[in-house]
Amino acid sequence: MAGDGMSTHLRVGVAGLGTVGASVLRLLERQAVDLANRTGRTIRVAGVCALDKSRDRGVDFAGARWFDDPVDLAGWDGIDVFVELIGGAEGKAKAAVEAALRARKPVVTANKALLAEHGMALAALAEEKHVALAFEASVAGGIPVVKTLREGLAGNQIVRVYGILNGTCNYILSRMELEELSFEECLADAQKLGYAEADPTFDIGGFDTAHKLAILSALAFGAAVDPGAIHVEGIQAITLADLKAADELGYRIKLLGVAQRTPLGIEQRVHPTMVPKSSAIARVMGVTNAVAIDADAVKELTLVGPGAGGEATASAVVADIADIARGVRSAPFGLPVAALGKSARLPMQRHEGGYFIRLSVENRPGAFASIAKRMAERNISLESIMQHRTGGGPVASGDGEPMPVKLITYATTETKIREALDDVVRDGFISHAPQVIRIERE
Repeated sequence: MAGDGMSTHLRVGVAGLGTVGASVLRLLERQAVDLANRTGRTIRVAGVCALDKSRDRGVDFAGARWFDDPVDLAGWDGIDVFVELIGGAEGKAKAAVEAALRARKPVVTANKALLAEHGMALAALAEEKHVALAFEASVAGGIPVVKTLREGLAGNQIVRVYGILNGTCNYILSRMELEELSFEECLADAQKLGYAEADPTFDIGGFDTAHKLAILSALAFGAAVDPGAIHVEGIQAITLADLKAADELGYRIKLLGVAQRTPLGIEQRVHPTMVPKSSAIARVMGVTNAVAIDADAVKELTLVGPGAGGEATASAVVADIADIARGVRSAPFGLPVAALGKSARLPMQRHEGGYFIRLSVENRPGAFASIAKRMAERNISLESIMQHRTGGGPVASGDGEPMPVKLITYATTETKIREALDDVVRDGFISHAPQVIRIERE
């Protein structure tokens, strides 16, 4: 039953009635009896806010008070908890969350951009006011990764957390590979299906993944949320040739967000990555998300599920509301704000691992000797070399037609790879900029 000092009712205010907001209202209504039994309190929506009151959202909110301004809803004494589903790092979303916290109201949000940019200040305010700031829905939709890191793995030291955190990119790469379609074709389809925005830069450029990774890194390593510390690359340069080469080598290309503990600091990076086909994360296709966690006690844990969509995201929002109804309040990022340190961030140049390199090499004397020399000068060892003649047929020395050459290196550093390739470009034997994709071993 409700704990001491708690009413038997929990009054919820929901700001934002888009796909997720409407799904939250439906889920709260559908699960009302079970939620009351599980939490000891009846949960009802007392107030709502959106841009257009007349729009048909397929959900009945006639019993809730309507607000035109989310800040007014956040400060209204008729609610006990404020749910922010507006989106965006600034403006009304930020102002409303701050207003709710200042009014000592717990906040539930799905807003990863807000948390990535202002998470530390909001967590400090929540701590000062002794109220919850809950954000399970902000990362990986319906996958309960926030609670897993913050509470479920509290007895572990996390070594690495990585995953597929953007369904749009995973959909595009999956379609390209399985149907041998171009990046442009798959992106256009993603936009038609509503997986990608009209301006898809935030998704395909890796920035959405970086915001989510910043939150996961804070939970995993006790570091202050800092998206600016993350090396970010998108999937725009990935071609069918790269996907086919990965397949031949036993890999699959995914856009991964990776945060890991190293002797030199916390390394955080977002980029296309070759992962072994035998790995659990390689088998995650379409718009599905996956998060893998390496820890000292549980070894490896992989969580897979829907990373977006109204019902999946609403599931995470309602789980946070249920925790608040029970009186559960954790430090938002697992530790008090004062204990979240500015860990030494490892520059990408120091990243060490295997690399896939695709070169378009002019078929002239000295070309391959030049490449081998430049790699050797940086002590880069090659695991394999693949050379294919476009269109087949014998290679005639000096015929001048570029040939695709693919290299796999043993573990080396980003700096060495980039320096060697800069020298290869200056030597004048390649016709296009090199393609470099990192390899994430199991």
